[in-house]
Amino acid sequence: MKKALPIGVENFKDIIETGYYYVDKSMFMKELLDLKGKVNLFTRPRRFGKTLNLSMLRYFFEDTGEGEKNARNRELFQGLKIMEAGEAYVQQMGRYPVMNLTLKSAKQENFETAYYMMQSEIASEFDRHRDIVEKGREKLTLKEYELYLEIADEKADEKQVRSALKFFSKCMQKITGRNTVILIDEYDVPLENAYFRGFYEKMVDFIRALFESALKTNDNLQFAVITGCLRISRESIFTGLNHLRIVSVLDRQYSEHFGFTEAEVMQMMAYYAVESRFPMMKEWYDGYTFGTAEVYNPWSVINYMYDVIADTNAFPRPYWVNTSSNDIIRDMIAGADREMQMQIEGLLSGGTLDIQVHEEVTYGDMHERGENLWNFLYFTGYLTKQSEYFKESAVFLRVRIPNTEVKTIYQTTILGWFRQRIEKQDFRDFYRAMEDGNAEKMEEILNEQLFSTISFYDSAENFYHGFLTGILSQSENYMVKSNRESGNGRSDIMVKSPSLRGRSFILELKVSETIDELEVDAEKALQQIYDKKYMEELRTEGYKKIDCYGISFYRKDCEVRFGKGCKL
Repeated sequence: MKKALPIGVENFKDIIETGYYYVDKSMFMKELLDLKGKVNLFTRPRRFGKTLNLSMLRYFFEDTGEGEKNARNRELFQGLKIMEAGEAYVQQMGRYPVMNLTLKSAKQENFETAYYMMQSEIASEFDRHRDIVEKGREKLTLKEYELYLEIADEKADEKQVRSALKFFSKCMQKITGRNTVILIDEYDVPLENAYFRGFYEKMVDFIRALFESALKTNDNLQFAVITGCLRISRESIFTGLNHLRIVSVLDRQYSEHFGFTEAEVMQMMAYYAVESRFPMMKEWYDGYTFGTAEVYNPWSVINYMYDVIADTNAFPRPYWVNTSSNDIIRDMIAGADREMQMQIEGLLSGGTLDIQVHEEVTYGDMHERGENLWNFLYFTGYLTKQSEYFKESAVFLRVRIPNTEVKTIYQTTILGWFRQRIEKQDFRDFYRAMEDGNAEKMEEILNEQLFSTISFYDSAENFYHGFLTGILSQSENYMVKSNRESGNGRSDIMVKSPSLRGRSFILELKVSETIDELEVDAEKALQQIYDKKYMEELRTEGYKKIDCYGISFYRKDCEVRFGKGCKL
């Protein structure tokens, strides 16, 4: 039997012991030990293997206090690359106390609940080491021992929780004689959530205090690894950390340890004998550049593999859309001026955009200027680097949309935003013009709407169809039938009154290749209604008043042709 795919499994021990397929990232530890960073912040997009890598670090470095348990942890790495890297690295196994903390659970509706979840996470880690403390309690003062239990039992006050990581390191040093390895996963999740929920300043204050005690003035720290999407600095979360090493998607170091390389993807596909689907895999989920490494989205690769193994002809899907916050894109689109709309359209049509790098962009910076937002989208995985250059003492990136999956997320978000936008508008003038056979007025209104919205031209027919259907669907007096969506080969759109005595309309759409073809294509669309007798369906239902429109589109322009009575 083939190994199962670890969808949603982020615990390294579970993956190895259960026998899931594992892409070996153990050389991450070699690079970490070689570079000897004291405090290391890794910024990568969501779902690129950060949590699993931190779990791997925990099981590699942690001294559990039990020889047998340490031996079992050592067995987890048998057959992995790190075991062949040399004795100097293997000797680091099972040597240190490890505080393994995740802040993912702090994504809550208010600060009080978010704080409670973080307090619970810290308490859980204290409780996990309770046996070590109980065995070595004589090495702690009574006050230290009692405070440790208070934190483990979630009875500590906020001041004590703020300094809990530093206190943990002190206790472990006194008991084991070893400094502590601190692992903090998704440190910016509570900050992102707090920004959108309205309690950003409170969260910044707490995270700053927690980090300062653990990372700035902690003499009992061996090293720390922190992960997140962004580097947050304006709020002084990392103030005074002269030993902080920030590793972003721009850095060449560690570039292959987060995400899958092409060789790893091809090896996985060969293992499951689905190599024939590699071109589709590459088109949809490749395209990221971390440092100089070409990287695939691991979450999407594994999910697509799961579908393809069950059905070799399975269609790719935007799996990542359900794992990342799309509030960023929604906000960007809602607030886009004309220049930004043109930039988005250029990216969607396969173009690039040049931006100056600002690695320290924060959530509060997003809307100060467009360049901040593009940086935000780049560091969170919605854009990727095509090339970089140095100009006027600054680093510039030429960015693009990474792949089809991310492009689909943009397109889906844009269509959703457009539907919400048109729901708030009054299109009675458009419906009246359609009833009056006023093609010129319909054309004017459609052109106004096209000018103020964002379109994408590589899937233009679907966009324009959704665009027109959305406007027509706002009418309270008509029912809209979208035949394109049913794929039955009939006319594009039918609009009809609930009463058979009322009005009905047939609309056929064309997308022109050039602006000069608009008029001809609108006539062709109208003629197609006649030639293919699209009106017969409405006549069969019993409608007597049937009018027809041929509409052609080219980017931000359209042409409308009216056919009264749909003459045969």
